[in-house]
Formats: sequence, C-alpha cells, structure tokens
Amino acid sequence: MPKYNMIVLSRPVEGHEEEYNDWYNNIHLPEVLGTEGFVAAQRFKLAGGPDAPAPYLAIYEVESDDYAASLAKLFERVDEGKIAISSALDQSTAIAAGYESITERITA
Repeated sequence: MPKYNMIVLSRPVEGHEEEYNDWYNNIHLPEVLGTEGFVAAQRFKLAGGPDAPAPYLAIYEVESDDYAASLAKLFERVDEGKIAISSALDQSTAIAAGYESITERITA
C-alpha cells in the first residue's frame, strides 16, 4: 500500500500557546488518527533557523491506495464535527501538504 506524509506547519493564536498545545496533543492528534488511512503522527517545535514559516510542525503518516480520498475523508470528518478545530489555532497561517515517498528511507 502506498505511504504518504502529510505535513502541517502551524502556530497558536498569540497568548494561547498552552491551550493550542493541549488541544493539538490531546484532542486533535487522536481525532485525526481516527480517520481511515491516518496511521501515525508526531509533532515538533522549531529548534531555530532563519525564515521558518511556523514554530510547530506535525507529520502525519498516511497509508492509502488513494491519498486524495483519504484527505477528503479527513475534511469530511472536520465538516461533521468529528474533528474539532480549536480557536487557539491560527488558521490563517496554517500550511498543509501531502508528500509521497519517492525513495526508500536511507540511513547513515
């Protein structure tokens, strides 16, 4: 089955970082992982570097024969209220994109 990574770059609304992280870790990740095809997730906080588009990164692992259909199901669940979006998330700056593997994982 094909494997994909969906990345999401995001930031909290100013002054709501604790609420944002609590929602993301304890509500959002489990709700997204309840979507067929979404099999794992991990979050990261920016360690530094110039020109970073957002301080937080989430990587979702998706296993699906049809990534577009899996993504559509995710958005359907949002529309149905099965995936809550917190007011602590700055939606205006969030960036999401899906990537398909084109090589095997290479290690040192």
